[in-house]
Amino acid sequence: MKAIGLEIKRHLLTAISYMLPLVVASGLLIAIGNLMGGENVTTLEGMTFASSLTTLGVFGMGLLPSFIGGYVSYSIADRPGIAPGFLMGQIASFLGAGFLGGMVGGFIAGYLALNIRKYLKVPVWAEALMPMMIIPTLATIAGGFIMFFVIGGPLTAATSGLTNFITGLDKSQKALYGFIIGFIGCIDYGGAISKVPNLIADGLLLEGITEPEGIKVLAAMVPPIGVTFGWMLSKVVKKRIFTNQETEAIKVAFPMGLCMISEGVIPIAMNDLLRTVTATSIGCGVCGMISYMFDNGSPVPSGGVFVIPAMSKPLVAVVALLVGSIITAILLVLLKKTLTEEEVTGIKEEVEEEVDLSELSFS
Repeated sequence: MKAIGLEIKRHLLTAISYMLPLVVASGLLIAIGNLMGGENVTTLEGMTFASSLTTLGVFGMGLLPSFIGGYVSYSIADRPGIAPGFLMGQIASFLGAGFLGGMVGGFIAGYLALNIRKYLKVPVWAEALMPMMIIPTLATIAGGFIMFFVIGGPLTAATSGLTNFITGLDKSQKALYGFIIGFIGCIDYGGAISKVPNLIADGLLLEGITEPEGIKVLAAMVPPIGVTFGWMLSKVVKKRIFTNQETEAIKVAFPMGLCMISEGVIPIAMNDLLRTVTATSIGCGVCGMISYMFDNGSPVPSGGVFVIPAMSKPLVAVVALLVGSIITAILLVLLKKTLTEEEVTGIKEEVEEEVDLSELSFS
């Protein structure tokens, strides 16, 4: 069972790595177009440059079910799985099953293609046609039947139920879920655990729900900014909690954090993992709570501080980011132990042994 879970995760992470450039580019196009006064239009009449950017970004977001389906299937079955996976994503868009439907369709298409290649025996003259024609066609026919007539209805209902649940949350519920999303979203600094709520946020963005994406963007910046604030606060209160090596790492982690790259905190956290993860995760949770409670959303899934102006409530975003980072800093100073000079420098002082020369004689 564990092996199956790891395999599913591997295929998902592969698909996400291919999908992220599309999500980022499309989100930035929408944000830039909206900031310039553009809007999504359906005809060339009245098209402006700003509206062309917004419209192109919307086109890109519409491709997300196909991208996730196509590249999940590609990860499973290699090149023969690409076409069936993309077409399952198109079916998901048609059904209104969105990101979830595309993901499920990608797994169906991928494993169908894989098993057709493994078990279908064809004459020697037809072997060259297998990856280009036979496998994609048969996998698409079988996958399309399953998507349209077997699981299409449940997938659509599940997507609608999730959307209705998220949009129906009241303020206190948003505060709770915002804390949970933020807490989990940066608990391992961009690792496998963090990708779970981040993937959900990306899927909800496709449905027009931007608030979880706002949490994702802001919370990812809290650990590096919070650790930097913690280093500054430790200087003020004269409590040495970072080694010289960690201080150098902070100087790298901070600019990375502004760009929404949390991984710079890992070398700092590894020396005192429990206390650091506790401080940063709580800070991320508070950041997410504030952002969600006051309905701040992000149309862009990545970009760090540079996309804050494009968020629905930039002031709320800044407050959430600062409060979460400050709480992280305070907790770091309170939780981490005071280091000795030897621990700070990493150099052990050598104690010279006294040599007794009283018994030394010369003949």
